[in-house]
Amino acid sequence: MGRKRMLRKVGVCLLLAVVLGGCEDVYTPKPKGYFRIAMPQKVYQQFDTDCPYSFEFPTYSLIHRDRSANSNDCWYNIDFPLFRARLHLSYVPLENNLRNHVEAVRGLAYKHTIKADAINEELTYDPDHQKYGIFYDIKGNAASSVQFFITDSTNHFMRGALYFNHSPNKDSIAPVVSFIKEDINHLIESLRWK
Repeated sequence: MGRKRMLRKVGVCLLLAVVLGGCEDVYTPKPKGYFRIAMPQKVYQQFDTDCPYSFEFPTYSLIHRDRSANSNDCWYNIDFPLFRARLHLSYVPLENNLRNHVEAVRGLAYKHTIKADAINEELTYDPDHQKYGIFYDIKGNAASSVQFFITDSTNHFMRGALYFNHSPNKDSIAPVVSFIKEDINHLIESLRWK
């Protein structure tokens, strides 16, 4: 009788071990997710001052004069408060120094090569409105996602650079960059020299 009792105890222990061992939760990590971003409606308004240019910018943004130490009266910033982003616009009159300005913008765009996955260059060519330039689409976790310049090649030169006020994460800001790029392209298309 002792042996049956011992086998029964061993059987119960094995059964408990199998049942309890099989109840272990298997943890499967969920993929990283991001908050859904509500995009504002695309409506534009005219920006026109004493500066030798005018353009349209989105109504969901705020525009103000750049007050940094090296700025001039025709440098402006367009803030996108919803996205914590800023488009810096700097304007200089040309004085037979187009090549210097073009190379400076190119150098600034390619400083992001360290963190960028790729830098695509798109040409702007609009002889009807005397606009020529390059749009630098910077992919990856670079500090700036977009840089560009527009010129008439003789009198006017404008540079733009988009920055976010937080650490770049290409996965989380990709929809926002794409959304703002449309507005930057609209700004470039609507730009007129005076």
